[in-house]
Parts: sequence; structure tokens; C-alpha cells
Amino acid sequence: MMPPVDCEYEIEALAGLDLGGLRAAWSQRYGPPPRLRSVELLRLLLAWRIQATVLGGLDRDTRRQLERRGPVRAEGLELGVGTRLRRVWQGRMVEVVVEAEGFRFEDKMFRSLSAAATAIAGSRWNGPRFFGLRQSGR
Repeated sequence: MMPPVDCEYEIEALAGLDLGGLRAAWSQRYGPPPRLRSVELLRLLLAWRIQATVLGGLDRDTRRQLERRGPVRAEGLELGVGTRLRRVWQGRMVEVVVEAEGFRFEDKMFRSLSAAATAIAGSRWNGPRFFGLRQSGR
């Protein structure tokens, strides 16, 4: 069993850690860290996990309510069927069309805009950011 943790001290200590330090802190406590590249998001998630471990996390009724409500949809991004998203990628104009079943790029269907952007770029991308629908700081 792990020794008692001073929650406030542990969370304050996270402020001075870079991405590698946050991943190491996560690994030491909880095993393999999530595959996040955002320092701030990993810091917030790790702080929440520390609090949940020390203070007990969400109670059973709250967890049930959250499960009943289902997944949360991202606000602000509503693309209607037929919307065409275009951008120049490595000197070539690419276009993704929004369809009822997902996102079509070059006659191939993708379940998410991010999956289509990743296929275009050849590396992992956030779809809305790739097509300029979201600011880079958000």
C-alpha cells in the first residue's frame, strides 16, 4: 500500500514538470500514461487522478448519472451533410465531404474528421484543427 499523500503538495509539484516529467509521475503512480501531447491536459488529468485517489473520486450515484447521460458532444462544431472542407496539403488541394455516414476523402469513408485528416497527413492530426475549424490554442 502506498503511503498517505498530501494532495495539495502533490498537485502544486506538478506545476514545475514538463511533459516527460508528467508522464514519469503518472507511470510511477498509475502505470502507463495516457497518450497525450498536451502538457496542460496531462497536468489537469494527473491532478484529478491524485485528488480522486486521495479523496475517493466520484460517488456511485454521480457515476450512474454520468453513464445515463452518455458521451458528451463537443460544442461549436456542427457540419451539415454536404459540407466540403478544403485545404492545401503539401502543395496539393485536398477535399473532404461530410456525409451522413461520416467523412469521405478520395472515395474512402472515415468515421471521424480526425481519421480523414490523419490519412491525408500520414501522421496523427486533430481533424477540426487540420482544416482550420479550431484555433491552435484551443
